[in-house]
Amino acid sequence: MASKAEFVKYVADQLAGAGTVTYRKMFGEYGMYLDGKIFALICNDQLYIKITEAGRRLMPELETAPPYEGAKDYFLFEEIDNKELLNEFVRATWEELPVPKPKKAKK
Repeated sequence: MASKAEFVKYVADQLAGAGTVTYRKMFGEYGMYLDGKIFALICNDQLYIKITEAGRRLMPELETAPPYEGAKDYFLFEEIDNKELLNEFVRATWEELPVPKPKKAKK
């Protein structure tokens, strides 16, 4: 079941305080970006955030699960309505993620 665009927009709106949030449709679901780094996926109207040590420290009780069959585990973040917690968690996660490598120019 594909995620609804309204849900993705709601999550992006909730994260407005964390930085510049964008999203891109990927294989019927969505990748979420913060200031150019991919930090989460939205699959089946659920928010999956990449696992980092900062995330484990902030919310050690968070469940982990793969967003789709065959994927590695992500944090399954269900406190989407708690804007302050969501922004804090995402920002801490973002800080630990590597800067994306520049794309190679086409020949």
